[in-house]
Amino acid sequence: MNIALGLGCDRGTPATTIARCIAEALTQAGATLADVQAVASIDLKADEIGLAEIALANGWTIRFYPATELALIAVPNPSETVRKYTGTPSVSEAAAILVAGADQTHLIIEKHKLRGPDGRNATVSIARIPQ
Repeated sequence: MNIALGLGCDRGTPATTIARCIAEALTQAGATLADVQAVASIDLKADEIGLAEIALANGWTIRFYPATELALIAVPNPSETVRKYTGTPSVSEAAAILVAGADQTHLIIEKHKLRGPDGRNATVSIARIPQ
């Protein structure tokens, strides 16, 4: 299975929380880290240490999209709170769909959210990459 991950997180979310969120989402999807072919987030997170550590640990290059591009993607769970802070109603779902070159019908995991022990949140969405 070839899949794409869309990642979102609060500022300063530790890599351990992001990794746990990814692991939970992959388990729900019946997928493994080996299935991950593409990873994306919003450009506001390009300097996020936790995301950089996750990318390094897994040998991924994260593609960062501007809010204006993410905002054009139809998603099942848009959020006004997310729009207020980022300029787009979706980060993880839109990023997964965009980097997969797909549409919302390809989302396997919509918006898996995990609050870490420090109270910071990570979100992961998984899209199937069309063959």
